[in-house]
Amino acid sequence: MPRWAQFAIFLGIGGAITGAVHAYLWARLVRDAQLPPIWHRVATAALILAWLSVPVGLGFGRALAAAGHRTVVLALTSWLGFMLLLLVSVAVGELARLGAHGAVALGLSPPLDPERRLTLARIAALGAVLFGGGAGVAGVVGGLSRVIVREVEVRLRRLPRRLDGTTIVQLTDVHVGPTIRRDFVADVVARVNALEPDVIAITGDLVDGTVAELREHVEPLGRLRARHGVYFVTGNHEYYSGVDAWIEELARLGIRVLRNERVAIGDGAESFDLAGVDDASARRFGRGHGLDLERALAGRDPSRECVLLAHQPKGFEAAAEAGIGLQLSGHTHGGQIWPWGWLVRIDQRWVSGLASLRDAQLYVSSGTGYWGPPMRLGAPAEITRVRLVSAPG
Repeated sequence: MPRWAQFAIFLGIGGAITGAVHAYLWARLVRDAQLPPIWHRVATAALILAWLSVPVGLGFGRALAAAGHRTVVLALTSWLGFMLLLLVSVAVGELARLGAHGAVALGLSPPLDPERRLTLARIAALGAVLFGGGAGVAGVVGGLSRVIVREVEVRLRRLPRRLDGTTIVQLTDVHVGPTIRRDFVADVVARVNALEPDVIAITGDLVDGTVAELREHVEPLGRLRARHGVYFVTGNHEYYSGVDAWIEELARLGIRVLRNERVAIGDGAESFDLAGVDDASARRFGRGHGLDLERALAGRDPSRECVLLAHQPKGFEAAAEAGIGLQLSGHTHGGQIWPWGWLVRIDQRWVSGLASLRDAQLYVSSGTGYWGPPMRLGAPAEITRVRLVSAPG
C-alpha cells in the first residue's frame, strides 16, 4: 500500500476516534451543563478546533517542526494529553451520576427534579474541567522539566568482585522528533558524560523520523563517552523510521548496535556479558530483523554474569529462563500520563522500576523523553544510573 494511502487511513481512523471523544466531551461539558448561548457557541467552536488540532499535530508535526514551528507542534500535541485527562475526569463524573441515580432507585434519595439534575450536571462539568485542566498543566510542566537522574542498585551474584561498582547509564525512549530536538539531546549527553559511566546503554525508541530529518538532532550522541563503550538496541519506533539507515548512522556516531549478539565488558575472567536483542515487534518488518535471544546467548558460559538489553520488558520470562542476571528495558514510559499506565499493563506485565523473577532481575525505565503530548504525570522522565554490586550467593 502506498505511504500516502497509509497516511490517509491513519488520519481517518484517528480523526474518527478523537471525533467521538470530543463529541462525548461536548455532550457532558457543554450540552448537559446548558451553558448560556454565547458560551455554548464559544465552547462548541473551541472543541471543534481542538478536535481538528489532533490529526494536524500528529499527521503534520514533522513538517511543522522542520519549518521551525516547534512551539506550534507542542501546543497541538499538548491538547491530546488534555483531551485524555478530560475524558478520565468526565468518566469519574459519570460514576457520580450513576451513584446519584442508584440512590434514587434504592429510595435513599428523593427523585431528581430538572433543577437538581442541571445543578449536578454543572458541578460535574466544572469539576471535570478543573481537574482535567489542572492535571494537564501539571503534566506539561512535568514533561518539559529537566530529566532527573535516577540511581538504581542491582546486586548480581555472578559479577566478579573486581567489577563491583560498575555503572551502566541507561537512556531509553528519547523519541527525538518533532518536539524533542538537538538542544534536549545535547543536554542529556552532557549530563550522562558527567556521570562518568563504565557503559552507556540506549534501549530503543531513540527516534521518530528518518535519518535525513533528524541527523542534525542526534549528532550530539557522537559525544557520549563511557569506559567500555556505548551500546544500542532497536525499539519499535526505529522500525517506523527506517531502521537500517539508523543502524548505519549510529555506527557512524561510534555507537555499537547489538543485534541478537553479545560482547564482553571487562578483561578476561574479570568480565561479564552484555547482550542485546532486536525489538519484539521486529520480525514482521523482515529483512533479517527479529528478536532472537537464543542466538544472542549461543555458546555463552553460564557461570558468567549477563546483562541483557531489550527494548520491551515483556520478554523477561524467557530471559530469566535463559539465565540472565539483569535485563534493562523501556518502552512503557512508566505510563507517561497517569492513569493511563493501567492500560499499559494490558500489554506489559512490568511497567516501571525494579522487579525480579527467580534469579533474574529486570529494570524498566520510565524513559528519557516522551511520545505524543509533551506531558509527564506520575512518571517523570529519567536518565538511569545502574550500579552493579557483586553479591555472590
